[in-house]
Amino acid sequence: MIYNKKFETLPRVELEALQLKRLQDVAKRLYERVPFSKKAFDDAGIKPDDIKELGDLKNLPFTNKSDLRDNYPFGLFTVSMDDIVRIHASSGTTGKPTVVGYTKNDIDTWSELMARTLASAGVTKGDIIHNAYGYGLFTGGLGFHYGAETLGSSVIPISGGNTKRQIMIMKDFGPTVLTCTPSYALHLAEVAEEVGVDFKEMKLKIGVLGAEPWSNKMRLEIEKKLNIDAIDLYGLSEIIGPGVSTECLEAKDGLHVFEDHFIPEIIDPNTGETLPYGEKGELVFTTITKEAFPVIRYRTRDISSLNPEPCKCGRTHVRMDRISGRTDDMLIIRGVNVFPSQIESVLLNIKDVEPHYQLIVEREGALDILEVRVEVNETVFSDEIKGLQKLESDIEKEIKDLLGVSVTIKLVEPKTIQRSEGKAVRVIDNRKI
Repeated sequence: MIYNKKFETLPRVELEALQLKRLQDVAKRLYERVPFSKKAFDDAGIKPDDIKELGDLKNLPFTNKSDLRDNYPFGLFTVSMDDIVRIHASSGTTGKPTVVGYTKNDIDTWSELMARTLASAGVTKGDIIHNAYGYGLFTGGLGFHYGAETLGSSVIPISGGNTKRQIMIMKDFGPTVLTCTPSYALHLAEVAEEVGVDFKEMKLKIGVLGAEPWSNKMRLEIEKKLNIDAIDLYGLSEIIGPGVSTECLEAKDGLHVFEDHFIPEIIDPNTGETLPYGEKGELVFTTITKEAFPVIRYRTRDISSLNPEPCKCGRTHVRMDRISGRTDDMLIIRGVNVFPSQIESVLLNIKDVEPHYQLIVEREGALDILEVRVEVNETVFSDEIKGLQKLESDIEKEIKDLLGVSVTIKLVEPKTIQRSEGKAVRVIDNRKI
């Protein structure tokens, strides 16, 4: 279903004319109201009036996460605090939190974008949504909540944690839609099995999952274990929260970026040069409708590519490939670029291996050592040593063939890798670089 047919199917010429007008407006507002933005424009030698066509976007300065932290907490807002009705923030685990604000119109825009997202996944007014994203400063919980209410669905604001209770609620309330991270969806499947609940006996039919990179293999695993269609969505608080882009149920082939609100670019993360459609690089977004906290060319650090080909669902907006990793999650092991999602794809092709793993990186002398800890099922773990050694050897060979780098495999017992109710921790890098 298409929630806003007028804007989601706009002909390309009309869409780009709308984007240009909105880009010119937001650039002018930032230049006039935010000292940081005025200085960044001046340093780049450009004025808002210099933006004559969409191609001029590449001349504007980037915005980085460090810029948000340097202007903590409200230095990048373009409206007075009297007009701010909501504040969200990151956890701040790697420094000062990044703080984002919303006007009433921003909340309305966000709610519509989340209604579009849910509709694109096949959710309708009659559905009941089990929303296991965290509520609070994190944008996930409230983003889905307001979107569900805008669409007219019923929402269960269960938030994260207390997984056995979540299983009981799912069994008793009969939700038809699950919203959470992919890793938590797998954890729900494990706990359900422990307490003797079969997802096939539930009414659940759709999962709208995101907030962490996950492979297509992981999607198939989740669909099998939870008996659902699993749909990927994308968003980040600095842009608006969830609701920046989403897959459609009809194709499950790339995430439609809501281009009437956000202009996406792919850049070379090293040079900053804009790359053409189809090439993989760092995803950059410019918000063109936000009132309280618009950003120009925000560097997400996420790795993706853009596809302008029309989709069979009828939407005209460009599609981004599912996130394959982050520039800051990318490991360089003996000169080879390694993303956790690549390892994940290999593991999920191997029989008897569970979809729970962790990458541990150490440095011995001048040599980087990558150990992959992966869970195997009970049957394999009780096998004789010879069988375990062969499985380790097979996995090492598969990874070497794909990535060209040698790794050490350590098979661990089921349920020994820590589960997450939010984003899974896939990499522990102990190198002192």
